[in-house]
Amino acid sequence: MSITIRPATVADLGAINNIYNHYVLNTHITFDEQPWTLAQRQTWFAKFNDSPYSINVALINGTVCGFSYTSTYRPKSAYQRSAEVTIYTDAELAPKGTGTKLYEQLITNAKGVFHRLYAIIALPNQASIALHRKLGFRTVGELSDVGYKFDQYYSTVMLEKQLDN
Repeated sequence: MSITIRPATVADLGAINNIYNHYVLNTHITFDEQPWTLAQRQTWFAKFNDSPYSINVALINGTVCGFSYTSTYRPKSAYQRSAEVTIYTDAELAPKGTGTKLYEQLITNAKGVFHRLYAIIALPNQASIALHRKLGFRTVGELSDVGYKFDQYYSTVMLEKQLDN
């Protein structure tokens, strides 16, 4: 199966929302507790227009099976050369290697724009940590019991990737 990576479009938002909402409802991977509406997703997507941030989708036979994006790391202006990275894949549709391909394109897009990339991963999630380390991210911190979902606390780990610029 050939995985195609391309910039996301408005037409992809339903699929993006379905993938994300699965994680909201069934996992601790995101600390959102309520599913996103399509209207919320459209507002979110509009923020990518005329910004340094990018969003890509992975396609298998024309079907969206994952997405990745860069976003504001922190809102204060001195952080503008840093970005947070995020990735979600459809566990049933996305073949092995989808996450790597999504991130490789995201990192390519970020070069020349950002100085550092940050991933914040809810624990436990060894697969995500392994993916990030494979792509040159290193662990730089951990927050203990920072999120509360499904009647329990979860910690997060922060990973950082230095870009050439």
